[in-house]
Order: sequence, then C-alpha cells, then structure tokens
Amino acid sequence: MPATAQVSPGQVDALFAKFSNSQEPGCAVLVIKDGKAVFRKGYGVTDLRSPQPIGPETNFRLASLTKQFTAMAIMLLVHDGKLKYGDHLTDVFPDFPAYGQAITIRQLLNHTSGLLDYEDILEKQYPGIPDEKIPQIKDAGVLELLKRQSTTKFPPGTRWDYSNSGYVLLAMVVEKKSGMAFGDFLRERIFSPLDMSRTVAYEKGKNEVVDRAYGHTLTAGSWRETDQSSTSATLGDGGVYTSLDDLKKWDRALTDHTLLGEPEMAPALVQPTDANGRPLRTPDGSVAPRYGFGWFLNPYRSHRRYAHYGETVGFRTAIQRFPDDGLTVIVLANRAEVNAPAMAEKVADLYLGTR
Repeated sequence: MPATAQVSPGQVDALFAKFSNSQEPGCAVLVIKDGKAVFRKGYGVTDLRSPQPIGPETNFRLASLTKQFTAMAIMLLVHDGKLKYGDHLTDVFPDFPAYGQAITIRQLLNHTSGLLDYEDILEKQYPGIPDEKIPQIKDAGVLELLKRQSTTKFPPGTRWDYSNSGYVLLAMVVEKKSGMAFGDFLRERIFSPLDMSRTVAYEKGKNEVVDRAYGHTLTAGSWRETDQSSTSATLGDGGVYTSLDDLKKWDRALTDHTLLGEPEMAPALVQPTDANGRPLRTPDGSVAPRYGFGWFLNPYRSHRRYAHYGETVGFRTAIQRFPDDGLTVIVLANRAEVNAPAMAEKVADLYLGTR
C-alpha cells in the first residue's frame, strides 16, 4: 500500500472543532489505514435530553449508506442461486403492472430503472400537509404505491436517476426470495457473521437501537430534535443503524471478501452504460455519476474510490473507501447542517497527502 502521510490526532480534531460542544449534537469519525483504526473519536452528544457523549459505540441512522447492505443482500441471493441480475420485477412480483416487465434487478441496483420517486407520490397524495402529520410508510407500502403507477420516468436502462424507490423494492425482493423479513435476513447473513452485533434495521416496536443517536436540526438558533419523518420507517433505502465500531468490521469484510469472493463482488463496482457502451446521462442531460451496486465509483484526486453518503431528517453520513491506499474514512453526524462527504474528503486529504 502507498505510504500514509504523517497525520496527528490534533489535525483531525481541528477539522471537527465546531462539533466538540458537550451541549450540542455532533458526529463520530473513524479513519482506517491498512485494516487498523488510526483515528476513532466522537464529538458532541447523542441527544439533548440525556445528554450522552457520542462515542465509537454510538449508533446512528445511516440513511442511504444502508444501500450497500441492501445491495449485499441481493448479491448474496444471487450467490445462493435464488435470483439473477437479469431477472425482471414482474418475475419476482407477478402482480406488478406491465411496466415492471422492462425493469431488471440490475437496474434497481444501479439506479437506472426509472421508477417514480415514492416521496413525490406521497407529496401528491398529501398536498399541503406537514410531513409530521403524514403517516409513516413502510417498504410494503411503497411496493403497493408503485403497483398503482403505470409508467416510469424514462425507459429503463436509458438514463440514470438516483432512486430510493428502487432500493425499497430491493428490500421487498429480498423478503420474497428469501422467505425472511428483510431485517432478519440482514442480521442472519451479514450482521451476525461479521459480529456486527449492535447493528439493526430499525423497526419501531420490533427492535431497539442501543446507544442511539437522535437527529437534530438547528432552527432560528435553537436545536430541535428532528429524528423521524414520514419516510423514516422504510428499510431498504435507509433504515439501518450502526456505529463506528461495527462499520470497522464491515470495512474489513469488504477488504477481505468475507461474505463474497472478489469475482462475485466485481459486478457491484461496474459503472452502468447505455446499449452502445457509453456513460449514461441523467434525465436533465448531464453526465451521470459512476454508480455500481450501493457505491458511487467516481475517483477522488486521481485515487480510486468507492463512496456513499446519506441524508435524512436530522442525520448526515458518509463513507469513503480508497482501496489502492488501504484507507477508509467514515463520518456519522446527528445534526442536519453537516456536509459529511466534504468532511470525510478533508480527512482523506490529510492521510493521502493531497492538501
């Protein structure tokens, strides 16, 4: 592996100095180099009621970082022979409308399905109603919403458009093909084998999040707890809670190919293209980001990178993996104004020596 720039803990602390107030929500930061945690620290508190200091064991809602676990669940079903990437939505759900005949599992994974956004459908269903008064929707409810639609935004496979709807449906695919609840499948096939014993797909009334961080938003100079929204109960697109300690185990499993061998992981790291092998564009015509299965693949300062970010009410998260450098940076925040990807890149700059 390339040599690591000499970085002192104080250099990282300086980047996160504004989050160190013991009376405010904050964040947790992990830097892994060649499999070892070289920086691991929490700043601020989990909530304003306790308040408990944030630490490496604090569990944050990952939001869209969850998608890498959903993608892995699908890949494990492919490994089991229960699913193929070329299977169509109607192969899994025969009662899905005809437009699902053109949508493949692969397109759901790499955001090229063209599915309508379930958030947009909900907004039209509850016009002018504040979010806190809209009933929370679950994955099965999203499936039913999409069954009531008749078309996609664009012909599947012809454009790229980030889709929470697609990853919610992938969770339902896991349930249908495994015969298990999605959260149970994650626990049995991913979390338990990797000893991620405190990681859960959170379902109110079914399980609990220990050492839980609650989301917050700064409004008119005061902090408000903004932990749940109408879409906070969906699982496949953003429902996993975990900590720095457990994400270190996940990072090791990805490096060591613990769950799937390197050839089976390869499809997750391929950029989708059009029928002529050209990079896809978004609906507005701009060049799409490189995206595999649950990972953005765009390099950073000429360094190969697999990354993702998460944004939901009160939480901001980011993971940046630089496989050629043996470097991973993770930032988990329970305050909405944090630009977690940018913070993770600033940390990476220190260790890559690119600042």
